Amino acid sequence: MGMIDRLKHAWNSFVNEESNPKIFTQNLGYSTSYRPDRRTFTRGNEKSIVTSVYNRIAIDCSTMPIKHVKLDDNDRYDKLIKSNLNSCLTLEANKDQHARAFMQDIVISLFDEGVVAVVPVDTSVSIEKGSFDIHSMRTGKIIQWYPDHVKVEVYNDREGVKQNLTLPKNRVAIIENPYYAIMNEKNSVLQRLITKLNLLDTIDNQSGSGKLDLIIQLPYAIKSEAREKQADLRKQRLEQQLADSKYGIAYTDGSEKITQLNRPVDNNLLKQVEYLTSMLYSQLGISNAILNGTASETEMLNYLHGTVEPILSAIILEFNRKFLTKTARTQGQTLKYFNDPFRLVTVANLAEVADKFTRNEIMTSNEIRQIIGLKPVNNPDADSLRNKNLNKEKDSGDIKKDGEFIKEKQVEESNSDTGNGEIQNG
Repeated sequence: MGMIDRLKHAWNSFVNEESNPKIFTQNLGYSTSYRPDRRTFTRGNEKSIVTSVYNRIAIDCSTMPIKHVKLDDNDRYDKLIKSNLNSCLTLEANKDQHARAFMQDIVISLFDEGVVAVVPVDTSVSIEKGSFDIHSMRTGKIIQWYPDHVKVEVYNDREGVKQNLTLPKNRVAIIENPYYAIMNEKNSVLQRLITKLNLLDTIDNQSGSGKLDLIIQLPYAIKSEAREKQADLRKQRLEQQLADSKYGIAYTDGSEKITQLNRPVDNNLLKQVEYLTSMLYSQLGISNAILNGTASETEMLNYLHGTVEPILSAIILEFNRKFLTKTARTQGQTLKYFNDPFRLVTVANLAEVADKFTRNEIMTSNEIRQIIGLKPVNNPDADSLRNKNLNKEKDSGDIKKDGEFIKEKQVEESNSDTGNGEIQNG
């Protein structure tokens, strides 16, 4: 674009505000000061440390992309299907969430509520008229169960509010938490931990409330009603002295005795919290090293296969069952998640791994370059699966014997001055 065209079509949101007055005068719809479609925790989860566990597992699940693929006759990955469903799972799920944010929303809702519904919002045809193509989807909270339908609370991105929809079960993905017995049961380990943490927070609030917790022993017996009124009057005067004093100082009579009660009380509540936390970590297959990012490769592999894999499998199986028709599944279409095994490989070991993968004809050189972060080279050899340590196969001049390519030797009689015959390689 030339200089004149740039000056003619240049746009600045602040300078050219008056050139597009429509957007500032029309009714933009319902508005809030916070994001209305954001998932919030319930049942005390927002007040405990379990939110960090939820968030970490949800992030790890969202790092593994789910793709719409086609399988061959041996149920192996053949090619990627560039469908609208694949676009929802890899790029944009709806106008407010990209693919990774949508997957985090699914997992966090799954942990918080125990079951979550994924509703196709924008489809090619009505979801009650047979097969349909999905253009956008959202998570919803199931608030009512019926034999063949569910009532779901879903965010309406056109009106800006949440609405209740009654939808058929066979058109909505209903995903149940595979760790429901550990997280969502009433007497599960996680619920008991949340109860203990709430009790611990209550004790901390009482300790930091600013109360003195004093007992004043008066120099006379309080047995009559008159003495009780006199004691109450003395207590009110002492409270008034402390409230009116700049530094919180009050005076008492020499015959009065004051006892302070806000000493720490010895209990085993903290030990119970630590015990339940360690039990929860062991049952979920996580550890403190995974949460703080210092876990070894073996620990991360156990965590990915033992904790993350059941969650992703539950999501994918339900998506395959509800969002792919029987004809599509018969044709080999399915949804699969892909884990990058090189995420856990250090730079020191990457060279050795790359050598073994290329030498054994598992990956090409360009595929290794993309893992490192380099752009592919325009060389046919870099896209071929072959062992670079062996000689390249020639035309008809090569003879394959015992799995190795041997150069065909051309035996010629030497015409040198020495007179003796020599064998030269052609």
